[in-house]
Amino acid sequence: MSYTAIEKMRRQNRKRFGEDLGPFLPASFDGEARGMDLKSAVLRFLDRRCTGLRHDTEKEKTERTERKYSGRSLRPGQIPYNMQMDLDRLCLKNEMAKFIDSGVAEDAYTVYYAFIEMFIGEGGKSQSMVELLSEFESNASSLLMSHRDHYSHSVYVFALGLAIYETNAWFRQVFSRYYGFADEGRGHASACAFLEYWGLTALFHDVGYPFEIPFEQILAYFEVDRKKRGPESVYIAYRNVYPLIRIEDAEREKLKTLYHNRAFGDVTELLAAVITEKLGAAYGFTEAEMDRRIRSKAGSPEENNYYMDHAFFSAGRLFQELARILKAEKIEKYHIDALSAIMLHNSLFKFAIVGYKTDDLKAPLKAELHPLAWLLMLCDELQCWDRTAYGRNSRDELHPMAVDFSFAGQKIRAKYYYDQAEQDKIRAYEKLYDTWEKEDGNPKTMPRLKAYSDMAEKGQRFTRDIRQIVDLEKCPLTVSCMTRRADYREKHTYLSTSNFLHIYNFAVALHSRYLYSGRTSSVSPEKMEKDFNSLSLEYKISNINQVRAFDRHLNAIGCFYTDQPVDYEMLGRFTPEMAEAIAPLEHLRWVRDHEMMGWSAGDRYETLIPGADDSVKADLREQLRMHWNTLPAGSSDEKILKHYSTLPPEVQGKDSLPFNSLLRLLKKYDGVRIYRLK
Repeated sequence: MSYTAIEKMRRQNRKRFGEDLGPFLPASFDGEARGMDLKSAVLRFLDRRCTGLRHDTEKEKTERTERKYSGRSLRPGQIPYNMQMDLDRLCLKNEMAKFIDSGVAEDAYTVYYAFIEMFIGEGGKSQSMVELLSEFESNASSLLMSHRDHYSHSVYVFALGLAIYETNAWFRQVFSRYYGFADEGRGHASACAFLEYWGLTALFHDVGYPFEIPFEQILAYFEVDRKKRGPESVYIAYRNVYPLIRIEDAEREKLKTLYHNRAFGDVTELLAAVITEKLGAAYGFTEAEMDRRIRSKAGSPEENNYYMDHAFFSAGRLFQELARILKAEKIEKYHIDALSAIMLHNSLFKFAIVGYKTDDLKAPLKAELHPLAWLLMLCDELQCWDRTAYGRNSRDELHPMAVDFSFAGQKIRAKYYYDQAEQDKIRAYEKLYDTWEKEDGNPKTMPRLKAYSDMAEKGQRFTRDIRQIVDLEKCPLTVSCMTRRADYREKHTYLSTSNFLHIYNFAVALHSRYLYSGRTSSVSPEKMEKDFNSLSLEYKISNINQVRAFDRHLNAIGCFYTDQPVDYEMLGRFTPEMAEAIAPLEHLRWVRDHEMMGWSAGDRYETLIPGADDSVKADLREQLRMHWNTLPAGSSDEKILKHYSTLPPEVQGKDSLPFNSLLRLLKKYDGVRIYRLK
């Protein structure tokens, strides 16, 4: 049993009502039980290895004593606290499944949101940290010479790490011993901790990229003329980084309890000390040397081959976010370990410590020295597929569009796929390579077609470079590549384009319109957000997914939205015919989301307790996870759409009325307009 609190509620309901009414768990995904592919391994980890995630035995005892639940569902106090924790985990699992299937940034967004809600705090408080990364990349990166997506990339990196932990007993043992878990990776405690520690590391390792983008933009202006970066380049450096690395008194006092009563002056000093403690003896550097190296990252690019290291900004940004939301008393050593892994991942370890691409190459990093850093650098390198190219050179290169992973036998086998439509580019490269191999053979003049050539050449630069960074003795890696036809239908992408900056705001406002029956003019934004945050993660994500489905629904009626000027007829409001077309699709989405969360069809909660008022019935609905508007799991799309036509008008209105509201909200928050395609 992996969702023990849900199962416990089911047993209680069976005892209480004399029949098995639920709550039930949703069906497993195909291959989840034993599959060794990426998706199966990730979902199995979340589903089975993380039993008891965030459960609180003290709250459970208090609930028994006071005969009152403390968990949130549609409102506070409706379900047991631990049942809410189980449902949160199921939410994260479902959002991960959607993302692995699609890879699109919109699905990455809900993974971020769920993780932040579960392990940091209310998702709305940290929305700008992750949303702005996507915005900076899509709007500013086209001016760079070479740049690719880091938003969806980070969620893929997160997924890879979960899969490796799930399938590799050696790494589970390394992690568990390092952090002092007696189960040595065989139980749930270490897995639950790993999910949190690794999520902090993987999901936020690139949030500092907006600092690197303007640096690269300036250099790109000179690289257009093929001038190499160096002493003659014009470049920018950052001053007054103190707001990024400051440690307030409360945090300093807490850190003293974690690190032998040492009072750290700033985050740079903290990271230098932690990294030296972990790696200094193995690689022969002192804390003073590491401190100087880290401090040079922002202010002295000339000391770093005229590159700006986003890892410095990612680590600093995340520290400030944790201090702001968690507060000093909740900061622990594993938070700092995540920061140090982030600081190491991009260039600090490769170039300043191990001597990557030099004649003084040192031994690759062993996982036993820093499990999170080892895993981050491995997964960061492996995740080179399905990354949107923004920079000018990046769009001219050839990168893999997809990959198949097998993690069987505690090994990693990766087969990367390139677009078959790029065969001309591949043949031209292969012709040059054959000529070079016969007539030259000098490694310095070897032709390249990044990243295809790094996998296709005999020496396979791709795997060689990874082995120079991380020790793969206990986690062997095999890489192959081939071409196949691109199929973008699984992406579920549509013509509508905007940004993520207001998805959260839209969801908050839509919930408020439901709550107050559309009469929200007198409701303050603060009150709207407070109401939204009284919901469980399941209901919050349901509201967010309703907003996200807008582009799909518009596509079905021949419309799209954008914040760019276009020569199409602008739509002021939806016609009744449009609303009639959209509403059944929204009902379909709602039913499918409920199916994934294990809801059953029925209205028994209305009659099980004679004389019960509406509030008691509503609580029982959440405890049974039964709803009269949904259908049995496995119902066809056709049956669900037909079912919509049988619903009362007031219920149908819940599926159609929000979209005129959303149309107005788009204008208010985002400057977005809706247009007809014809």
